[in-house]
Amino acid sequence: MPKQYPWPNDARLAMSIVVNVEEGSEYTVKDGDKGMEPVDELGVSLKKPIRNYGNESNYQYGIKEGAARVLKLLETYKIRATWTAAAVSLERAPWLADAISCRGDEVCSHGYRWIHQFRMDEETERQFIRDAADSIERTTGSRPKGWLSRYLLTENTRRLLQEEGYTYHMDDYSCDAPFWDGVNGSDEPMVIVPYALDSNDMKMWTSPSYTPEAWLKYAKDSFDTLYEEGAEQTRMMSLGLHLRIIGRPGRIWALKEFLAYVSSHSDVWFATREQIRDHFASNVEAQ
Repeated sequence: MPKQYPWPNDARLAMSIVVNVEEGSEYTVKDGDKGMEPVDELGVSLKKPIRNYGNESNYQYGIKEGAARVLKLLETYKIRATWTAAAVSLERAPWLADAISCRGDEVCSHGYRWIHQFRMDEETERQFIRDAADSIERTTGSRPKGWLSRYLLTENTRRLLQEEGYTYHMDDYSCDAPFWDGVNGSDEPMVIVPYALDSNDMKMWTSPSYTPEAWLKYAKDSFDTLYEEGAEQTRMMSLGLHLRIIGRPGRIWALKEFLAYVSSHSDVWFATREQIRDHFASNVEAQ
């Protein structure tokens, strides 16, 4: 597919750093859930619904330690990021909400809590989407424009997002550039700013044998290919991060090396997903 439009300053590639904030919003009987999150790094999944204090603290590592490391690197390399945040996580870590706002970064909604919505009926899902936006606006001062579900969604999700004022959707992995797509039950299309799972640091959480070295090589290889293609095609790259994963002492160095590598290329546009959405929509007519 030929290049449809240029990125700002004729950048060869749009680079989207996505920091997921889920800690404090995960499944736990503490919040009335019938079950709890698995202990991913150990591969342990408990069947009996009991309060798992150890796993709660495992998640809190992202807030207490990992967040500061990620923020420091973003500051060092002067990179704006999109924080896909479960709203309750920011309610419970107001200092982080303030830090994100002070940087001028974007907060994209990752749900009211980091829970599945695919079983929700339409009105329950609408309230879930609305509550997330209301909460994020209270904690950060800005209403989110984008949405990322926890893996699964419903046939109503996009229409509900559209009706609640969201302008882009991330639950798509089909492309390396934004695009317009139809909305079930609506005459108006929506901008899709696709995400990527293959370069996501979650692999190091679910498969601890997947080393930071392997993740870094894969991320660099992905960048190199997209950067090369960007000379002739519209290309963007998504890099998904998690505070409790990449923020560990034995992994943060890999993010530092990746950011240094990409920053050494002068014609890369580090952008929030809202910036990418707005630039795309102003250059490509809705179809």
